Amino acid sequence: MNIASVRRPIVPPAPPRAPDDMSFFGRLAVIRQNMIATWGQRAYEEEILQGRFFLHKSFILNRPDAIRHVLLSNYENYTRTPAGIRMLRPVLGEGLLIAEGHDWTFQRRTLAPAFTPRATANLVPHMTAVLDETIAKLDTQSGEAVNLREVMQRMTLEIAGRTMFSFGMDRHGPTLRNFIVEYGERLGRPYFLDMVLPVSWPTPMDRARARFRKRWTEFVATLIAERRAAGKKDGAPPRDLFDLMDGARDPETGKGFSDEQLVDEVATMILAGHETTATALFWALYLLALDPDTQEEVASETRGEHLDSMADIDRQKFTRAVIDETMRLYPPAFLIARAARDKDNVAGEAISKGDIIMIAPWLLHRHEKLWDQPNAFIPKRFMSTEAPDRFAYLPFGAGPRVCVGAPFAQAESVLALARLIGAFRVELTDTTPVIPHGVVTTQPGHSPMFRITRR
Repeated sequence: MNIASVRRPIVPPAPPRAPDDMSFFGRLAVIRQNMIATWGQRAYEEEILQGRFFLHKSFILNRPDAIRHVLLSNYENYTRTPAGIRMLRPVLGEGLLIAEGHDWTFQRRTLAPAFTPRATANLVPHMTAVLDETIAKLDTQSGEAVNLREVMQRMTLEIAGRTMFSFGMDRHGPTLRNFIVEYGERLGRPYFLDMVLPVSWPTPMDRARARFRKRWTEFVATLIAERRAAGKKDGAPPRDLFDLMDGARDPETGKGFSDEQLVDEVATMILAGHETTATALFWALYLLALDPDTQEEVASETRGEHLDSMADIDRQKFTRAVIDETMRLYPPAFLIARAARDKDNVAGEAISKGDIIMIAPWLLHRHEKLWDQPNAFIPKRFMSTEAPDRFAYLPFGAGPRVCVGAPFAQAESVLALARLIGAFRVELTDTTPVIPHGVVTTQPGHSPMFRITRR
């Protein structure tokens, strides 16, 4: 895509690229701290890179047609890797992100109606109420140094709680955040045995994860019990995601979720929703602080808008482009890893059973053959008539397993950024470059302080 720009766009900081000849064990040592830093220049230039992963071949795919084959045309041949299952199952159980085969088909069909644009529109009042409260609190800190990453985490958690259960997270929020921090700092990182042993062979970390899962599922069950105690009026329309999910039925079988399944689905939606959206909003605010001119364009677009409905959100074309460009530069899911169930052929490459296929949105979104000025922040590239290839831009994945909550996440992100930038001018007080770290999501290496002032 060729992008014409009147002024020189900003290029935000990124990790230094690894030497292309870094050894396997050298990469292994870096993976637990920042997987993004394990990729060298070739990964940003070549369409397919072949390597080895213990007894199997590994492939990094940067060709849209090859990615289409793996994620769409022959997606049933590719499943999560043992390490991926170990990282996700303790917090997500057998929910939609983990399930395979018939279980996944049932869950996807059953959940889909709860996440349509129409269903999302009914949840916008919950979002606007939380945004009103967040802006009011930030008003009291105008002119002061603020940790906006923490603010975004609290805000999106509150939105998750209200859209899911119709109640605030004042009592439960700190406990939930503690679970997330505890898991992300130690249990959610890959260890050597996690990557080499079959899932059926428990590692020492698996035992620790199992103890965590017991406490975690008990906590989520408590939230569900509290919501059920609040009840639902007969004949009343669903008031939140829980109503939609609890009442959801597979259109083919009429079957709904068991209590155990509902715990996993609720955990999946809360975790996958609030943490990734908080991170995306942090990066958007960081980029706009680095680029005051683009920040003023967002503020100008929101001026005079009420921003309390889906129609209002849909009119924020430039703000949506800023979110799209933010997720290109900082994709929440920086890596999609799959293991081949059986042999295949991908773009002329022979794939054997057990081979590892890696599709890294971090690489794909910055690939030098797919994007003009790939490392620069240029939101207007998403307002161009020349759209990127569908399989060159994967902030929510692609194919049948594309993120079911994408319409919700997009609406929340655009609404929040428009409201926040419409209310405040945002500047950085800390000039230390913020380096992205790929651990569970694309996280900032440190949380800089911002100064916010009322417009």
